[in-house]
Parts: sequence; structure tokens; C-alpha cells
Amino acid sequence: MSDILVVGSLAYDTISTPSGRADRILGGSANYFSVAASQFAQVHVIGVVGQDYDEADIRLLADKGVDVTGMQRVSGKTFHWEGSYKGDLNEAVTIETALNVFADFDPQLSEAHKKCDYVFLANIDPDLQISVLNQVKSPKLVASDTMNLWIDIKKNSLLKVIERVDLLTINENESKLLTRTTNAIAASKEILRMGPKAVVIKRGEYGFVMATHEGYFILPAMPVPEVIDPTGAGDTFAGGLMGYLAKTNQSLSTEKLKQACLSGTVMASFTIQDFGLNRLRSLTASDFETRKQEFLKVITL
Repeated sequence: MSDILVVGSLAYDTISTPSGRADRILGGSANYFSVAASQFAQVHVIGVVGQDYDEADIRLLADKGVDVTGMQRVSGKTFHWEGSYKGDLNEAVTIETALNVFADFDPQLSEAHKKCDYVFLANIDPDLQISVLNQVKSPKLVASDTMNLWIDIKKNSLLKVIERVDLLTINENESKLLTRTTNAIAASKEILRMGPKAVVIKRGEYGFVMATHEGYFILPAMPVPEVIDPTGAGDTFAGGLMGYLAKTNQSLSTEKLKQACLSGTVMASFTIQDFGLNRLRSLTASDFETRKQEFLKVITL
């Protein structure tokens, strides 16, 4: 089993969905990813928080076995995002983004962190992703995520990141914006030409499209009776995917990626059943395995 390094946001979110509202709950890409990936492998998290960040939220990661020595606490307030889901649960409407201490985030890796075999660059400024890429030492596999903001305002830097990573995870609308195509299949072909060995295009309730130079793999989302909050599902998916690869010490062959994507899909199905990380907090290996077997019944002829 190999270690995973994740660099991303540690945040508090305020979220409104048809199921209700949650104020200042734990969120951030690095939190979702870390809790999910910790089910499979040792995770090291790099991020920044303010003085208002609750010690209990740090303990949540530590209790999951996550190395939190890379978390910086600085003067100021923690990154806060407020969003609302209305008719379409696949896309949030951003109401407010307060970067706070995240505005000056400058990830600096320790010597131990630089040596991690698996690296996930969560959705942050692509210039920061490049900074991390310049610090790590010969990782076995690097994956990254992004968003429409960086496509709009820092596309050149983002393209430099994509050229250097092995795997890109991106949602469907963002993939079409990045490649100026009209569907996930066409977008995946263009992204593979940009440099990665593989791309996973996340399609919300419709699952994902995974593409490598060897071919495609498509799965629906795990059917759940009620979606409470889809926030963080993509980062949870990435945590399950990278966690599986690190646990099994696998590279990006199409067959191994299929199993990794399956783990990511099952893991994400838990996140959407409650606000924030509430469901992931109590998730056990037994819970995961039981649902995985249920999902296999759904997708197997």
C-alpha cells in the first residue's frame, strides 16, 4: 500500500438544497477526499485553515488515520463557500465565496510529503498545482481536478497542469468548456490529446465516463432513494478512486481504473445522503463493502 498526498481546500460551507439548509458545516475538497481515501490508504493532507477552524474537525481526519501535519493554521478566517441547489442537483449556484486565509495559501511540502507515491491536486488555482508538481519527487501517479473558474481565467496555467498529470477528473460541463466540444466522449478524446493517460468525466446522477488511450468505461451513479446534498461527491469519488489505486499499488491500466472508478462511485453514494461530511464521518469498511456488492448486482448482467 502506498501513501497519498492531497492538496486542496479545507472549508466551511453553507448549503441549501430542496431537503433543507446547513450553515457553516465542514467542507472543502481536501476534507472530502481525505475521509474517503482514508478507507483504503494512508493520506497526508496539505491545506490552510483560520483561527475559527474547530479542533474537532482536525480530529475527524486524525481519527481516520489522516496525517494532518501539513495543515497550516494562520491568523484570519477559514475559507467559506455558500451555495444553493434548486431544480438541478447536478449543479450548484454559488451565492458567496469568501477565500479568507485560502487567498494567500502557498503549499510547502515537507521532505516526507514530497516522497508520496500518489498525489491528488484538488480543485485549487492551477499555479498552486504547478508549485506542488515542482516539489514532489517522482510520484508513481498524479491526478488533478479543476473547475470552470480556472478554465475561464487561467487556462494557460491549467493546460500546463493537465500536460503533466496522469489522470484528470473533471465534470461534464467543465470538460465541454475546456475542449469546446458538445459531449463527454468528444471532450475525453480532446483531453487525452492534452497529455494525461486517463480522464474521468463526472456526470452527477448519470455517473461518469472514463477514457484512456485503450478505450472507454461508463457507469451510472449508485442509485440511492434520496439525495440530500451532492456537495463534495466529486471529491469523494476521487478519494475512493485514488484510495483504491494506492491500496492495490496500481498504475493506470484500463482494467485497474475500472475497479478504482467503481470504488469511487460507491464512496460518493454515501456523501450525497446527508449534508457535508455527515455520512462519511461514521462510514465503516463493512458499510462500503455491503453497498459495493449491492452496486455490483445493479450493473452486472
